[in-house]
Amino acid sequence: MSTESSLLLPQALGLLSGLVGPVELVATLAFALSGAIEAARRRLDAVGVVVAAFLSAFGGGTLRDVLLDRRPFFWVENSTQVAAVFGLCIGAMVMIRARHLRLTERAMFWPDTLGLGLFGAAGTQIALSVQMPALIAVLMGVITAVFGGVLRDMVCSQIPATLRDHRPYALCVFIGGWALVLASQWLHWSADAALLGSAAVTIVLRWLAVALDWRLPAWRMD
Repeated sequence: MSTESSLLLPQALGLLSGLVGPVELVATLAFALSGAIEAARRRLDAVGVVVAAFLSAFGGGTLRDVLLDRRPFFWVENSTQVAAVFGLCIGAMVMIRARHLRLTERAMFWPDTLGLGLFGAAGTQIALSVQMPALIAVLMGVITAVFGGVLRDMVCSQIPATLRDHRPYALCVFIGGWALVLASQWLHWSADAALLGSAAVTIVLRWLAVALDWRLPAWRMD
């Protein structure tokens, strides 16, 4: 390791919250649940439900790790997350069949919104911890939070919701990522506080966007 790298390492570790691991686990389970619900709504079989859940849970973080050249991938070094997603898929399928639950788009809202906020904050902080510029770090947070849902919707044979739903989605993560940058680099909050604050900003913005029916301008061909 070079002298410059050894000097940067403590600074990088200081930027990385001790809550990143637990936050990624909760976000993974939340997105896995949203993927399982969407797959069940589309009447996929059991294998399809598991595939959709895994893509939702691990797709965005895997692309982030590829772009940041992080090895092993976050879910490879945390087999507990993989086991937890398997268990969640089995439990969700059993409960849905046993209770005859009505699966609506609203049923996906809170798992999806929770995963959106937590993954966006964790992805941004991980990118900052490896010395990425602020803009790149925020974009890594957006990729972490959004790309899994894009893969889920593609598997379920529909245009990804983030591209067709005119209510702010990726934009909420983008703003939440800048909140983390502001809190950590300008206000000098602790890493844990910046992480949770960023996640809260994204979650509240997404809730407001749906509750108040905020909409982005649609592209028109006149």
